[in-house]
Amino acid sequence: MSISLQNIRLAYGSRTLLENVSADIPAATLTAFLGRNGTGKSSLLHAIAGLNKVSEGEIRLCGRPLAALEAKQLAATVSFVATDKLRIANLTCEQMVALGRAPYTDWLGRMRETDRAAVRRALETVGLTDYAAKTMDTLSDGECQRAMIARALAQDTPVILLDEPTAFLDLPNRYAMVSLLARLARDEGKCVLFSTHDLEIALSHCDAVLLIDTPQLRHIPASEVASSGAIERLFAGSGVTYDPAAKRLRPAER
Repeated sequence: MSISLQNIRLAYGSRTLLENVSADIPAATLTAFLGRNGTGKSSLLHAIAGLNKVSEGEIRLCGRPLAALEAKQLAATVSFVATDKLRIANLTCEQMVALGRAPYTDWLGRMRETDRAAVRRALETVGLTDYAAKTMDTLSDGECQRAMIARALAQDTPVILLDEPTAFLDLPNRYAMVSLLARLARDEGKCVLFSTHDLEIALSHCDAVLLIDTPQLRHIPASEVASSGAIERLFAGSGVTYDPAAKRLRPAER
């Protein structure tokens, strides 16, 4: 499995977010990470990326314990696209994507032809070849998000994690973004896990859903979500109901 969570306990201060949860996420799949605000989606993504630690249990990436991976090995195994946008005026789109090659360059960061080819290929994959010379502060939100994904592609890792990649995008760009992630998973063989609140888009494009229902975590094939009752339980008492036919949440009737 590309990502294996084994008996994980995740806490925030004195509050337990997840208790004794396990899940296995294979390669070549797109998985949406769903849950209400404050339930630990970002915290767990950061833990899988090696940016913070779980309280108990073990995370394994591509069969190896996360804790045993050295920094360079970790950087060659998992890439992480955060919600932050890099709006640096003097940094071109191509230069930002080239940062993904850091695990493979020498100590001076010198790029070889294989590195430059990886950057060009990443820009082409996300449709930003014509934007290579543009500075990051001139890109739209959607273009900036695609550039961040291109950086992850240039990093050439088997596991890609994204925290709310569709946030702040309009509806057409949200669909385009998740379609791109699905293509990366299926055509490139990547294990792609992303957190989102876009339930309809997630269920129509993803292979599976990772669902936090504190303190539990459920890994459900997308085709079984409607019949599982998991979404209805998750949002019970929240003022919305789940319409399985439309695969979307609607305001609850009064």
